[in-house]
Amino acid sequence: MDKTFKIILLTLASFGLSFALRHFFYSDLINWINLNIKNIGISHFVTDLIIGIPLFIGVGLIHDFKNFIKNLGLNKSIKKALLFSLICTSPMFIGYFIVFDLNSEITFTKILRGAFIAAFIEELFFRGILFGQIYRFTKIGFFPSIIFGALIFALGHLYQSQELSTLIGVFLTTFLGAILFAWVYVEWDNNLWVSIFLHLFMNLFWMLFSVADNAFGGTYANVFRIITIILVITLTIAYKFKKGIKLEVNKSTLIINK
Repeated sequence: MDKTFKIILLTLASFGLSFALRHFFYSDLINWINLNIKNIGISHFVTDLIIGIPLFIGVGLIHDFKNFIKNLGLNKSIKKALLFSLICTSPMFIGYFIVFDLNSEITFTKILRGAFIAAFIEELFFRGILFGQIYRFTKIGFFPSIIFGALIFALGHLYQSQELSTLIGVFLTTFLGAILFAWVYVEWDNNLWVSIFLHLFMNLFWMLFSVADNAFGGTYANVFRIITIILVITLTIAYKFKKGIKLEVNKSTLIINK
């Protein structure tokens, strides 16, 4: 079997199976797990990992279960990823601290689920597996590798509103966010921790303050988020230029990964 076809087939099949498990069994499974753990945040994390088993098996089959952590991008520097992410997201924290009030309804469980667990699971499943396996190990270019996952990622956030204009804003925000996280993942030498921490801090600072009740937000929310995005892109390019490293996503990798 052709390598590219095998990787695409296994990746999409495992993602489809995981999606089906989530659709049909997630509620019952998390309720059963929470009866024993009695912590809804940890129960969510355990349930997500169980639902992700088909994805983990798919990655193992692609690489014959060798270098599993490396093939997901989890073997890279955590310290570098943490420092870069804190620097880039600092405008969101500072700006929201000045403009918005602290969120009086925030709880540890909400932070655990909405920031830490959401960032780790979503980046692992969508960037490390659905996007990463296809882009890193086939000749499929960046854009076709990310488009399907970005669409699914964006559609998965449409529960946040019923208003059409807000839904469009949420979709575009999360769709472009998926592309940004995938880009920074591969530009930082396939270090998934970079996209995980960026995702985590962006979610965390959004939740700590009374910014908005959906991913779209208002004017001030997006001003500081755009500054963060500009920092992410600018500092990444500057770092690679200083190190004399060519950008991973360029005209030779955009459509077909030559």
